[in-house]
This record gives sequence, structure tokens and C-alpha cells, in this order.
Amino acid sequence: MINLKEYLKEIEPIESYYGQKAKEREDVLTKPRGSLGRLEELVIEIASMKRQEIPQLKRKVIFTFAGDHGIVEEGISAFPQEVTTQMVYNFINNGAAINVLARQAGADIVIADLGVASEMDIHHPNFRNRKINTGTRNFTKGSAMTREEAVKAITTGIDIFNEEHAKEPIDLVGIGEMGIGNTTPATAILAVIGGENIESIVGRGTGIDDDGLIRKITAIKKAIEVNQPRKDDGIDILQKVGGYEIGGLAGVILAAARHKVPVLIDGFISTAAALIAQLLNPVVCHYILASHRSEERGHEKMLEILNKKPILDLGMRLGEGTGAALAMHIVEAAVRILSEMATFESAGVSNEE
Repeated sequence: MINLKEYLKEIEPIESYYGQKAKEREDVLTKPRGSLGRLEELVIEIASMKRQEIPQLKRKVIFTFAGDHGIVEEGISAFPQEVTTQMVYNFINNGAAINVLARQAGADIVIADLGVASEMDIHHPNFRNRKINTGTRNFTKGSAMTREEAVKAITTGIDIFNEEHAKEPIDLVGIGEMGIGNTTPATAILAVIGGENIESIVGRGTGIDDDGLIRKITAIKKAIEVNQPRKDDGIDILQKVGGYEIGGLAGVILAAARHKVPVLIDGFISTAAALIAQLLNPVVCHYILASHRSEERGHEKMLEILNKKPILDLGMRLGEGTGAALAMHIVEAAVRILSEMATFESAGVSNEE
């Protein structure tokens, strides 16, 4: 069993020496210096994370975790809770957007049940049944989960990553989620950590109407008042207003950082997991890349807290890891430029004076 406190101590800072070596090579490729903009920045970051002068991205994996939320009792979602279960089956049957985009990106996909309300009879190589409980509790009435469950959610995410990494080393990670109602805990996490005015960060999630939006705001305010989560304690926040899939994704981020693997966070929910992870160990922030800017209200604030600039801005708000899958193309392009492009010397091209 993982000792989370000890595991957190094993996460090492990135090594800028390798980023500098990547920059030196970038500067002698057959192009004006800096002319590829963000691509050049990305590969320098990735070289520093992976400790490789010329990074390799042989295996990409997207981890999509599912969980249900007791807060749906408060009428904060446009969709019924059973959609979480139905969508997990859709993932397994390769029918969802994440399946299409992961396949296009050449990424493996791992689907895990950390807290879906129903029991699912799934026997599939891409599925992990790691259910901690059948959904969180309604956090307007008390904690979403116990502290032990919060720790277990995080360590389960670590375990799932470690198991997959042991089969074949992972070079790039994407994270995503599925859970009806989960923009509500994600917003609560942001409100606690960022001290934000709740009205200014609450979005419509799956498309709730004005009355649903009022119920959502009311629920988040009540949850924070009832539970009084501590803004500097990631486990306390996760326990009181979080979700099992959010905790699991925080664990994946921690494990990836521990193994020096870059992590592409997806949208609003995944970024909430990143906020939890960085509270547990701020070093993990240096292993995180923001795949895109979500249309979900409040995501911009999350990115500001993490000091992350999104790679894409496509007006998306689906989740599942779809933004991470799309950003993998950009990350791979950045790496290929560094490894495959000719230098001025090797191409016999005159460099700038």
C-alpha cells in the first residue's frame, strides 16, 4: 500500500539543464530563432521534465476516470445520474469523442470506475474497476467522503498509473473524466483554493437553465459553509467537497510527476484535480501542461492559479480527456521539430550573421 506522505517526498523538480540543451539545438535549426513560437517553448519544457536533450514520445496514455456525485440531489445537472454509467459503457464500446480523438492521437486509453453509483459488469482490457464507493455523499449535508476515502482516491490514481507504466513506460499522459454533476465539486474546489466569489465562477456545466444555476450556486455556498474546508489542505478539500474521480486524477498527476512524465490536463474538472495535486506537492505544477481553455466559467481562474497558458482554445467543454487528446498532436509536433529538423550546419544553409 502506498504511503502518500512518503510518496510525495519522492517527486523531484524538473531539470532545466536539459531544457537549455534543447534550446541550444532549437537555435541552430533551419529557421529564424523563436519563429515557431509556442512549439519551441513546449519542447524546452518537456525536455526539462523528461530529462532528455531530445525528448522521445513513444507511448501516450489518456486516463479517463468516472465517478458519481450525491450533490445531484440538489438539481444541479441537466442530465440524470445514470448517464455516468451509460457513458462508461460507451467508452468501452469505443463510441465516445475521447475514443475517436485518442485513436487519432495514437494514444492508449484507460477507463476506471472510482465511484460510479451503479455496479458495472465490465471485463475489458482498458477498464479498471477501482470503485471506492457508489458515488459521493451530498456535500450540502456534510463531507462528500471520509478522509480515508479521499486518500484512497488519490492513491488509487497513483496505483493505476504505476501499473500501466510498469507494463510499458509512458512518455506523455492525458487526463479526463466522466461524472454527472462534477462541475459542482470542481467549482467548490476553485472557490475554496482561489477564494473566488462563487457567482463569478459558477458555469452551466451540461447546460442547466437559470433555475438550475441558482440551485448550483446555493449548493456550493451551503457546502462550503457546512464543511469549512481548509484552503491549504488538498486532502481536506477533496474530502469535503470533491469527487472520487477528481482525487484519482490528482493521483495520476502525482505519479506522472514522480516518474518525470509530462501531464496534459484537460478542462475544468481535470484542472480541479491539478489544483488538489499542487496543494499536496507544488513541484508537480512543473510537470503539467494545460491542453486547452475550457468554455466552462471559472477555468481561466484555475489556469491563473496554476500559472498555465493553454495550448488550444477551441470553445470546448466536454471533458473525457478530449482537449488533452487534441493537444497531444501539438506536443508531438514540437518534439518532432527538435528531433527531425535539420540544423544550419547539417543542411548547408547559411545562418544569421
